[in-house]
Formats: sequence, structure tokens, C-alpha cells
Amino acid sequence: MARSLAGFLALFPFVLICGAASLFQPISDSHRSAALELFTPTHGSFKSLEETYEALRTFEVLGIEKKPDVTATACRSISETLGSLTSTPKDLFYALKANSIVKCKINEKTSEFFFFFTLQKGIFTRLNAAVNGASSLLDFYYSIGGLVLIKGQTSKADVYLTDAEGVFRSVKAFSQSDGRWRYSSNNPESSAFAAGIALETLAGIVSLASSEMDQSLIITLKNDVSKLFDSIEKYDVGALYFDDKLVDGREHQGPLSTTSSVVRGLTALAAVTAGSVNLPGDKILGLAKFFLGIGVPGDAEDFFNQIDSLACLESNRVSIPLILSLPSTELSLTKKDSLKVRVNTVLGSNAPPLTVKLVGAFSSGSKDASLVESQELKFDAETGVHILSNLPKSIDVGSYTFVFEIVLHESEHVKVYVTGSQTKVPIFVTGLIKIESAEITVLDGDLGSIETQKKLDLAGHNAVSLSANHLQKLRISFQLTTPRGRAFRPHQALLKLRHESKIEHIFLVGNSGKQFEIVLNFLGLVEKFFYLSGRYDIELTVGDAVMENSLLRAIGHIELDLPEPPEKAPRPPPQPVDPYSRYGPKAEITHIFRAPEKHPPKELSLAFLGLTILPLLGFLVGLLRLGVNLKNFPSKAIPATFAILFHVGIGAVLLLYVLFWLKLDLFQTLKLLGFLGVFLVLVGHRILSHLAATSAKVKSA
Repeated sequence: MARSLAGFLALFPFVLICGAASLFQPISDSHRSAALELFTPTHGSFKSLEETYEALRTFEVLGIEKKPDVTATACRSISETLGSLTSTPKDLFYALKANSIVKCKINEKTSEFFFFFTLQKGIFTRLNAAVNGASSLLDFYYSIGGLVLIKGQTSKADVYLTDAEGVFRSVKAFSQSDGRWRYSSNNPESSAFAAGIALETLAGIVSLASSEMDQSLIITLKNDVSKLFDSIEKYDVGALYFDDKLVDGREHQGPLSTTSSVVRGLTALAAVTAGSVNLPGDKILGLAKFFLGIGVPGDAEDFFNQIDSLACLESNRVSIPLILSLPSTELSLTKKDSLKVRVNTVLGSNAPPLTVKLVGAFSSGSKDASLVESQELKFDAETGVHILSNLPKSIDVGSYTFVFEIVLHESEHVKVYVTGSQTKVPIFVTGLIKIESAEITVLDGDLGSIETQKKLDLAGHNAVSLSANHLQKLRISFQLTTPRGRAFRPHQALLKLRHESKIEHIFLVGNSGKQFEIVLNFLGLVEKFFYLSGRYDIELTVGDAVMENSLLRAIGHIELDLPEPPEKAPRPPPQPVDPYSRYGPKAEITHIFRAPEKHPPKELSLAFLGLTILPLLGFLVGLLRLGVNLKNFPSKAIPATFAILFHVGIGAVLLLYVLFWLKLDLFQTLKLLGFLGVFLVLVGHRILSHLAATSAKVKSA
């Protein structure tokens, strides 16, 4: 029962998505890709048999072929669990569940030898004893579930409960009057999650009964199911789910796990009872919408609960939900897009023969009559899509709500599948809006006569240059028409004037039918403009979500000559400081040094350099004249090494002097000379000590 509160918090964003969505899509390839990412084994195996089963079950339902191969490690873990005498009923339960998918074999000649072998070691006896000694709902759930799995995986043993009705009543004792169940007699709190576990457990008891159960018990149980569904919660889009109040963080489950538990219990009960569970098909469809509305969960356990629940709904004996979906909810009149509709099961399988009808279309937010008459969509057998090639003439650009109805062809399918009464889908119809008769005019303020008039090409580039004073007016007008020839009113039609000081003024462009027009009386706007004369850039914005050619266009500029501001005129507001200019990189500082001193001619400097080199040449010549030799140079490896390093150090000092002359400054030279000095002291001390010791030995000899 763990993984509770954290799972609820992880699920909360997905529940919000479910509440906001109004169009549900069946399971797709995005779920298959997510499954491979969420269920990734570590070093070839999962942490537990429970996680192993969840991964294998998910891969099986989604039909993923290229999945991680965990068969060998899973079979090893299953064998160890089933063969251990310390395994709990929960361990045995998940070991049997995992084996129901991997089907481990010990003897290749018979596929049932493994379970026959394990049954001989007492698994059936241990689970049967666990049933007799169970004191909580979970004890019954794991032990009964294990016996059901054994019965389904082997025919070598006669698996049944001797006192099925007694066990049934023991489990039924945990039920409550509202259809919820308790986990134990010591826990007074009831839970819808526990109700799902109880229904699955009772379904297992019915399947393990050696004789037919008392039908009054089954009828009472079905009444409990009806009461449980009376407490189901609903979103506006028709998604239904179960949730428990947070009572105990250790036992609380989120909406996804709770609803999944109920679905598993409901479908398990429907599979073993003679009469179908009396539930309206809309509730089954609402549960399917809840799981599909979540999208792709990011948690492995939530993902498994979603996929496993949808698999239960697709194969249940109550009603199989069919989901109507659209590849695209945005249609373009300009591109002449067709309306396409798919109808599939929750896992994306093909639906039985049916017809999809468009029975209504309404403008969003409007309560008027439908804009279309009932039309039947044409079915394309190759693609499995129902198509309406041409949208009705009454549909123009805008947002609509289309209403669809699904009609099954065969009466037998009506009892098997549930389609819901009608499905409402939001549709956005877009198109290119025609922009015509665009003009910009400067008018005389008194007479209204035209001073300057210029045409505008709002679909292209404009560079209009105008001038006006405070006694004149500026008028801008244009017309907007939809592809159907009707007047179009966009969400935004704004005119912006930006002064050269960066002060902006925005005006709303009014409309009357197709005609949009704005007139700016500069005499009444002098205070709004803060009496600022000069250049104003003109920018026009026309935009809408359904307008494929929304525009933000610079028209040009106008030079305004406004009067001088009076003494108490309002001041322009201070413009916000650009954070980049305040905190960004500063301009590079360029230092200006004094003019360099005059230097002697280059030839004189070179001649002086030659004179400074002459003593060095004289020193070398003097060494040759004195007959210097290398007889005293050490012959042993270590003394010779220090001697070489000492001479290299002296040469490095001389080279440093040259670099000081050519490139280095005084501080750099002193720093390097300090390192070289320490080096020379160390190696010089070693080599001079060696020479002194050698000389002392020669004298003593």
C-alpha cells in the first residue's frame, strides 16, 4: 500500500490535464517509446518481482517486440521465490504473475512441469493455509490471487476452495454501506481502492469455488458495485474517476491508482459472473476518458496502472468503450483541409463497422442553432479514417464546437461496445484574411479636407513619410474579409506611435462591419503626447488565432509639430532602464599614455650593442688562451647530472638577461631570476661539494 502520497502528488498535474482536455486520443507510439524509457532494467533485471511483472505486463499490452530481455533473470528470481519456504503470499503472488507472462520452463518436454514441481513443494498448501488464517483484506487478496494464478497456469492439480462461500462472507465482512471497503476490521476508514481489491478477490473466490455460489451473495455484491459508482467523481468533459480522502498517508492512493484498482476488480468480477454487472455504458466510457486524458505519465507505476486498466476495459464483459479522435483539430479554409475522424478502441485497435455523423456545429460561446445539418462522413477503408472533404459553406474562420455521433451497423455490437451519446470536439478553422482598401491620410482639423493621402500595402513593405501639426488629424483605414467573403473582426487591431525618445502610445482601431478606421485628433492628444514634437514611428498590429496572415507591420513615420508645453504641462514619464545596459559588460577603457621619449638612431643603438658584446668575446678568447679543459668534469652519473644542470642554470640566467632586454619588464625578470637563483644554489651546492670532496681525497692520497 506504499508509494501513496508521493504518487498522488506526481499524478496531480496529469489530473489537471485530464480536467482541461476535451479530446481524447487512444494509446499511440508515444506510449510505447515512454514504456521503454520508464521500464529500464538495472544490470539485466528489475528491483523486485512486482516491478518485473509491471514491466512485462506493459510490454505485453502495448505489443512491444524490441524490449529488454529479462527472461533469464526473471525466471531465476521466480524459481528462488517459489522454492523458498520464507516467501510471503505477496511474494508468491507476484512470482506467479510474472511467470504467467514469461512462462518459465525447467523441463523442455512439458510446459507445466515447473508448476507441478513447485506445487509438490507445498505452494498450494501454503496459500490455502494463508486463506484460512487471513485477517485483513490484503491477506485474502494475495493468497486468493495466487491460487487463481496457479489454477490458470497448471492442470496437474485440482485447485479449488473447499469453503468458498465461507471465505466469500469473510471478505464481504469488510464492506461498507456506501460501496467502499475497509482493509481490516481494526481500521474503520473505508476506501475505494480497497473496494477494487475486494472485488478482484471475490471474483477469484467465485472462480475457485468447487460448486456454484449462492446467487444472493452475487446479487448483493453487484448492488455494492452500483453504490460504489454512485460516489464516482466527474470532470466537465465526461471523464469519471474514483478518489479517496487523505486519511492515512501510508494507505492513501491517488486518483489513478484508485480508479485502476476499481477497474481491475470490476472487470474481474464481470468475467466470472453469469449476468453482466449492471452499469451504464457512459460510466465505462467515462473511466476510459479519465485514463486517456492523463496523457503519458512520467512514473512507472502510474504508467502501468494506466495501460493495465485500459487493457481491462478493452477486454471486459461489461462494455468495450470506443474513442472518437481527430488527427488534427485545426482546419484551414485556404488549404481546403478535410475533416478527418478516427474511431478506435482505447488501445488503438480497429473499431467494428460503424458510421460517424456530424450532427451539429456551433460557434464557441454561442447558444444559437446549429450551423450545419446532419452529415455523414465517408469512410476510407485503407486509412481507417472517416472523412468530410468539404466543410459546409456556413463554416467560416473562427472557433467552433463540432458534435459527432457514432452509429454501429450491427445490433449485436450495440450490446458489446459503448460509444456515448454524442461527442463534442473544439475545432479551429483558419484562413488567409484579405486586407483591402488600406489608406493613411492627414486631414485638416477644421474642414476635414484631405491634406495628404497615401495607399498602404499591409501585406508588403511600407515606408510612408508624413508631417502634421497639432491642428490636423491622422486617419488610418482598411477592410478585413474572410475567405468566405464575410467581414472579419480580429482579436487585436492596434495602432502604435513611438516617439524618437522611445515613449509609446497605443490606440485601439475601431470597426464597423468590414471597415476598420481610427482617427487621431492631435489637438486633443497634445497632453497625452507630452507636447513632444519630432518623429513618431507608426506601427499597425492585426492578429487573431484563426488568422493565418496576422501582421505586425511598420507603416512609416510622421513628423509632428506640437506647440510648446505650458508651465504646468505633464512631464514625460522616465523610461525604464535597460538591465543589460546597467549590469551588462562595460565599454572597454582605452588608456592614453604620454608621448614616447626621443630615441637615438637605430644604427647608433646597434653599434652600442656590438660594443657590449665585445667583452663576452674577449672572455671566450681568454679562456682559449689559458688552455681551459674539461678534465675535472665529473665522470659519475649523478655528479655529472648536477654539473650539467648547474651550467644549464647559468645559461638560463644569461638568456633571462637577453629576454629582459627584448621583452620582459623588471618585475617579471626578478620573479624568474628568483626561481633560477634557488635552482642554481641547490645544484651548485651539490656539484661544488662533490668537487671539494674529490680534491680532498687527492690531497690525502
